Amino acid sequence: MSIKVIIEFRSKPGRRGDLHGALDALVQDQGSGLDGYLGSTRYAVVDAPDLLVEIAEWTTIEARAKHLEEAKATGAFATVFELLTGPPRVTVLRDLPSTAAK
Repeated sequence: MSIKVIIEFRSKPGRRGDLHGALDALVQDQGSGLDGYLGSTRYAVVDAPDLLVEIAEWTTIEARAKHLEEAKATGAFATVFELLTGPPRVTVLRDLPSTAAK
């Protein structure tokens, strides 16, 4: 069962466009070849000009964890982190089975 990951990125004031570009470059550079990465969609938060939200889908928690370890080791996120006011807020979700009686 796949997982979804909601990531809230708060850019430094006025840098949301730069952050969006850096995230695009990161996905283009690494995303398509990552084992377990199914894709993502990014959103601008209407009433928060420095906030971006990305919803990504992964095949498993383990696939995502492996990617994060590799990215940490190579410094792949350095450009993104330079544009943030602090660490991103991350929420990992999985589907809940229906509780309806069968």
